[in-house]
Amino acid sequence: MREGIIVMENFKPKALPVLIGSLPMDNHRKAAELIFEYTPDIPLWPQLPMFAKEGMTEQFMPGLPGLVTSNGRSFLDGGKETFDDEYLAFFEAYLAAGEAEADLESSIFAFTRETGKGFREFLRQVDAKIAEGNCSFTALKGQITGPVTFGTAVKDKDDRAVFYDDNLREIIIKKLAMNARYQAGEFSKRGAVPIIFIDEPSLAGFGTSAYITITREDVTESLGEIVNAVHSENGLAGVHVCANTQWDVLLESDIDIISFDAYSYFEKFILFPEKLTEYLKRGSLLAWGIVPTQKEDEIEKETKDSLFSRFKAQMADLEKIGIDKKMLLDQIFITPSCGTGSISFNAAKRVLELTRDLSLKIRQIHSL
Repeated sequence: MREGIIVMENFKPKALPVLIGSLPMDNHRKAAELIFEYTPDIPLWPQLPMFAKEGMTEQFMPGLPGLVTSNGRSFLDGGKETFDDEYLAFFEAYLAAGEAEADLESSIFAFTRETGKGFREFLRQVDAKIAEGNCSFTALKGQITGPVTFGTAVKDKDDRAVFYDDNLREIIIKKLAMNARYQAGEFSKRGAVPIIFIDEPSLAGFGTSAYITITREDVTESLGEIVNAVHSENGLAGVHVCANTQWDVLLESDIDIISFDAYSYFEKFILFPEKLTEYLKRGSLLAWGIVPTQKEDEIEKETKDSLFSRFKAQMADLEKIGIDKKMLLDQIFITPSCGTGSISFNAAKRVLELTRDLSLKIRQIHSL
């Protein structure tokens, strides 16, 4: 039995609040403090895209063989003079990282000083709370950019997406998998269940002409390697898609958590009732992205009561297709629909407030 299954048998989120990652801030200490204030049970490290090195691709590129940065553009060059040596060194590091007692903190799979400011500040605050006996968390959450999103955004020297190059695709998947394992391992050391979300906004285009050559197997196999890396640290792996996608692909996968935009795409998500029922019955979880993040006027108009009414109606729709209400309430997180890095600080803070307050109302009403 794989590790993720064992964890899921004992881990029921019961509508606890969880965030998606990015915040519109330029201070990692204050960002982490804000996260602990609003989501103390399952906090996450802050990703601050105001810093160029914390963008969805730049944050995970260091350590890749063939990496070239020129005129502000980073890309992978398989024809680089030193590529063969870098390629060999990468796989030697990868094999060493796979050893049971490997310390990934000193490997190329750890964040660098520039890319890991939010992660290391978060761990510092976690450690301080543990030392003070002032920690209430049951899980710690991290995130990586997913292989499809990363592999179609990162280009080679000819401006071709590296996902379409078999050798380069293998490299990026292994790099992301080990970065996920690195995070999960650091959380495990601190006695918490690791939760790692694989952020895959590009899966919204899966099945369209833009990604016509990417197959179902490409998606499941690339995600699967990262999921296995998280499971090796006894963690839970989630996939976050902030729009619509072919949900049946994820529902049939080994993903432990599916994070979806319940505010805008709930009707699309429930188009696979039998697969959704099977997914939940095997203990898998849902991150219910019911707090809007895309439009500031929507964020402003919503209240915890209006969102609760929406949530109640969605629960009723699922009961109609035969999904047990108690099972569902046990197996969901309450989350924003996406990250808040691209909206104003005031709007982002309101998203955090709505997420916390809606979660509390759901848990109080249903005695969770």
